[in-house]
Amino acid sequence: MGILEVKGVSKRFGGLKALDDVNITVKENTVHAIIGPNGAGKSTFLNCLVGKLIPDTGSVMFEGQSLLGVAPHKINQMGISRVFQTPEIFADLTVFENVLIPLFAKRDGSYRMHAFETVENEADIIALAEQMLIDVNMIDKRHAHSASLSRGDKRRLEMAMCLSQSPKLLLLDEPTAGMARADTNNTIDLLKEIRDKRDITMAIIEHDMHVVFSLAERITVMAQGTPLVEDTPDNIKGHPKVQEAYLGGH
Repeated sequence: MGILEVKGVSKRFGGLKALDDVNITVKENTVHAIIGPNGAGKSTFLNCLVGKLIPDTGSVMFEGQSLLGVAPHKINQMGISRVFQTPEIFADLTVFENVLIPLFAKRDGSYRMHAFETVENEADIIALAEQMLIDVNMIDKRHAHSASLSRGDKRRLEMAMCLSQSPKLLLLDEPTAGMARADTNNTIDLLKEIRDKRDITMAIIEHDMHVVFSLAERITVMAQGTPLVEDTPDNIKGHPKVQEAYLGGH
């Protein structure tokens, strides 16, 4: 059994079968990568996990509870956070204000960032927000305008916002997309720190094999909507099905 159990999931868009009988188990406190060429069904798979799409067939279970038909914000409340390809932050706010938003939203379901006088334990909430920024090495930029941040720092800020909700499962959709190599390596180091310090499971969709092999303990390779093979990174590298999917059998 895993923290996330996907069984027999299929999804069609008209005549196109984007997912075909997908079975994937993500074990607790592991980093599980899902890779494959463009059109393999990775993004569709992720959208089925977070409630943006409902599979035509199959089941998606998180800690024994079905995610099918659950609204995205409810899935977030269950302990699943998602990091998008393009960092999802509030560009018109400061770094610190961005981290405060999910903390207040978690407390009572509303965004009350500027109403400190109406919130109990204000000091505790502020201290937690500061700790999130310390954890992602951004406390020195707490007053910076978010729009001015580099791509790598925007990703760190988004990570802080996700971690402030204490997720059990962190879904990362190409977390290093569009980054320079230095920012990519910094993001890898950050994810390693998060993995080592927290009881958190990660599922990563990623094209950069440097990222995948630096982080993943298990890898599922997909092609044309179907998982081809699941194994450890060492065994994946030379697997004939992987070479066929990526290189056409050459």
